[in-house]
Parts: sequence; C-alpha cells; structure tokens
Amino acid sequence: MRGMTEFTRVRDYLVGLQDRICAAVEGADGVARFVEDAWQRPEGGGGRTRILREGAVFEQAGVGFSDVSGAALPPSASAARPELAGASWRAVGVSLVLHPRNPYLPATHANVRHFRAMRDGETVAWWFGGGFDLTPFYPFDEDVLHWHRTARALCEPFGGAERYAAHKRWCDEYFFLKHRNETRGVGGLFFDDLHGDFERDFAYQRAVGDGFLDAYLPLVERRKATPSGERERQFQLYRRGRYVEFNLVLDRGTLFGLQSGGRTESILMSLPPLVRWEYGFAPEPGSAEARLGEYLRARDWLEELG
Repeated sequence: MRGMTEFTRVRDYLVGLQDRICAAVEGADGVARFVEDAWQRPEGGGGRTRILREGAVFEQAGVGFSDVSGAALPPSASAARPELAGASWRAVGVSLVLHPRNPYLPATHANVRHFRAMRDGETVAWWFGGGFDLTPFYPFDEDVLHWHRTARALCEPFGGAERYAAHKRWCDEYFFLKHRNETRGVGGLFFDDLHGDFERDFAYQRAVGDGFLDAYLPLVERRKATPSGERERQFQLYRRGRYVEFNLVLDRGTLFGLQSGGRTESILMSLPPLVRWEYGFAPEPGSAEARLGEYLRARDWLEELG
C-alpha cells in the first residue's frame, strides 16, 4: 500500500535522526552518554526513549522516538478534527528537549512528526508537523540571530521568506503562556497539519529535523563555558518553571500523549530535572535578569537585530 510505504520512509528517516542527534549531543557534552529505554505500548507500537544525565554540558537531555497507534483518536484530536472521530491512527515522531547546566546556554526543544488516520485499512488523512524553539535565560543577540537565520535558510527552498514568516509566527503564537502574557522564549519554527504534497512536505520535515543541529550546536560552543554563579543558577531554576507550566498546561502534544494512553515517563521526559517557583518574583530593574523580559514577546528578530 502506497500510504504505508510512505509511512515507512518517514519512520526510517526519524529513526536515523534520533541516532544522529544523540551522537551529536554526546559529542558536544564530551562526558555523559545516553541510556536507552526501549518500550512497547499495549494499545499498539512503541519507541526508544534516550536520556542523558549529569553531563559536563547538559544537566539532562531527552531524545525520544515513538511509533504508536490506536483504534480511535483521543478526545483532544477528534475535537479538532471531528470528521476523523472513530478512525484508527498511527503516529511517528522524534521529540527532544535539552536542559543545559550553564544558565547562559539556552534550553531548547525540537519535534518532527507524521500522523495518519485510517478507515478499513485506507488512509483518510495524513499530515506532518514539527519545529524547534529556543528558550534563553540570559539572551545574546548574536545567538538569536544565528538561530533565526538558520531557520530562515532552511525554509528557503519551500517558499522562502513567506514560509519562514508563517512558521515563525505560528511558533510565537503556539509557545505563548497566556497566563503569564509572555512567550516561552525567542521562538523559531512551528508547523502542523502540513499535507499539501507528500514529497515536498516530507522534504521540509527533513530540513527542519536536520537543521536543528545547525541552529543549536554553535550556541553550545559559544556558551557552555561562560562563567556563572549562584545568582544565575537560581534564576535559571526559576525560569525553568515557565517551561513546566507550558508543557503541563498548554502543550497539545503532552495532552494527546496522555489522553491516548501514551507512556507517561516518555511524554514527561521534557521536564527539567530541577526547577523552582518563587511567589511574586520580580527582577531588579536594569539587571541582566530583567533584560530577559524584552525577549519574551513576538519580535521580528532578523529585522530588528540583523
């Protein structure tokens, strides 16, 4: 069947992507190694969750691959696509979150995924989704510029400035904490329900997946050894709280995973190993910590900084 052949191609790419990203993160860290937790899902499918802990650069890094299926869409998905209610489904993806030790090195998230809904063995809907975003605690303009220049460059063969602008805006809107009135970070790219032409859309997904390392690894080299102290560490832990709030309150992927009977440990691997909340925290006016607020809103970074 053509649909399953296409699905297998995507799956094979994503298995390799997980391997390549894990090797690159281990190389950048230089000390720690990923431990793999292979699992099976009773309802259908399984995956490989890989966790790196207590590294020289990364306090924790999670890179997960999953290929899961179900007999019927969970409520969060069928509510958005009521015409697919009752359809069986299969989803494959790679998702990662990196939590560095150094407060001057941003945390980051990336995800690329493919979804199919079936009835009587025939595909009735398919789409690609994914993206990557950056969450600094102490932002550097040159880092933000590199991140977004890389994002814009990978969009070039797929609509150029128009594709970059649309998916950057989608990222700003999606990774927004309404209850805090701030973005989660400085954005990047986000897309979902991409289903125009399989070959072109799959090529774009590969560009995003492959482009993540080009966007992030140079920042690791720049910031991993920046001197920092207890003040910066405490601010990092406080700001990690926003990451937790978004993932548990707003993230659609987390909701889909939990509602579809997904593996809880793998779904929540994105959460940081240490975090703190402080009632009524307000940074000192004019401080480096207060400066972060200037970056937690949607901005045209390439126009303003470039």
